Amino acid sequence: MSIEPSAAVPVLLLSVRDEYLGRRWSPPGHHWPAQPSAVGGLDLVAGGTWLAVEPGGTGSGESGPVAACLLNGFGTSAPAAARLSRGELPLLAVRGGRIDTLDLDRYDPFHLVVVRPDGARVLSWGGGTGGRLVEAHLPTGLSVVLNDGPEGLAENRTASERIRTLMAARADHFRARFEAEPRPLPPLDDPSTERAWGAWLPIVTGDGLPLDAPAALVQRRDFGDGRIWGSSSISLLALGPEAVRYDFSPAPAPAPAAADGDGWRRVEL
Repeated sequence: MSIEPSAAVPVLLLSVRDEYLGRRWSPPGHHWPAQPSAVGGLDLVAGGTWLAVEPGGTGSGESGPVAACLLNGFGTSAPAAARLSRGELPLLAVRGGRIDTLDLDRYDPFHLVVVRPDGARVLSWGGGTGGRLVEAHLPTGLSVVLNDGPEGLAENRTASERIRTLMAARADHFRARFEAEPRPLPPLDDPSTERAWGAWLPIVTGDGLPLDAPAALVQRRDFGDGRIWGSSSISLLALGPEAVRYDFSPAPAPAPAAADGDGWRRVEL
């Protein structure tokens, strides 16, 4: 996440969806008749999404587009018999719904990043009876939100040293890489992903790291349970005061030289 309030495009969001690779999904589109203007990828298992965009705003008095991105968190899981899908939360957020009024005990732990042209905030839930929803506003500049929360500092974090080490390596490598390149100002009307994201695109597509490297942004890992965990898609969002740009690719993404013809596409909003 890059927030620069004085820039022509104040907020840039990179979202890499990591999931068990056997879980079925559909690319971003208008998948929800009850929210016809909302756009996002569709989780074909539970019917929700990991990232939703409302180009016209929530209609709740706040101007400009809004997006919401979901990350799984660590903590206490909801009771199986009462559990609701976290995939409904981004859709609720972009239509202006209040997460704090939900029966959160029915949701597994999560971090929900809510993004507007004037900034971003993260709502974190660690689960469990008596738990609390924590809200954090992201500062100007670059921020990293992990499954351990903003900058890996959530109240509820993974107990796995291996996972913690992998997340830290990922954050450290890519923060340095993005800071070393000029911040792009993606035009909202240019169909070319490569022109829009400039020097950041080769970094977004993995920065040349192997999929199993400790710091890999686009990853593929076998944790030994018979299923493969990895990156299934990459989303790039640029939010301006009145419009939003959304570029998308399945992961692993193609090299930038092939960006416009083989994988990357600008999502029509």
